[in-house]
Amino acid sequence: MEAEFKQKNAKVFQTIFCCHSGKWLLTTKAFLPSMLEMNQGHIVTVASSLGLFSTAGVEDYCASKFGSVGFHESLSHELKAAEKDGIKTTLVCPYLVDTGMFRGCRIRKEIEPFLPPLKPDYCVKQAMRAILTDQPMICTPRLMYMVTFMKSILPFEAVVCMYRFLGADKCMYPFIAQRKQATNNNEAKNGV
Repeated sequence: MEAEFKQKNAKVFQTIFCCHSGKWLLTTKAFLPSMLEMNQGHIVTVASSLGLFSTAGVEDYCASKFGSVGFHESLSHELKAAEKDGIKTTLVCPYLVDTGMFRGCRIRKEIEPFLPPLKPDYCVKQAMRAILTDQPMICTPRLMYMVTFMKSILPFEAVVCMYRFLGADKCMYPFIAQRKQATNNNEAKNGV
């Protein structure tokens, strides 16, 4: 574990963090002034379930998604405090989406049939329904609400046991191994 974390390149970490959490800041800065002036608009932050709870091996991604969730929550509170009730906010937190980004990610095989990767079109439909009904937050599937609730009320060691039971504690390890193998193959091809 220590070797894995030490191998993470600080520049890559920074790039991932900026990519996943910096873009919403620039977009919001571009559109929010007009929204405030008109007291109308809708800000949608697409984060991830990994912005509500984390897992091992993808500290950079989790940190960026936690940043997205924190930014969204703070901005939502700021809009309410300013009594800008015409500006709605929706936080979108899907579970693993079958886009190939985390190909190889695996939870416990006995649990997988009940919690398969989500189809992108399903996530879009759920997000659009939440936006159109001014829902402040949407977690897909709904089981993610339960995990988030359990994380907030249980002691840390109990959460660790829950993660281990689900296989979520090491779910990214197969993905990381595949990515490392692909990198090594690429370097071998290029003579690096």
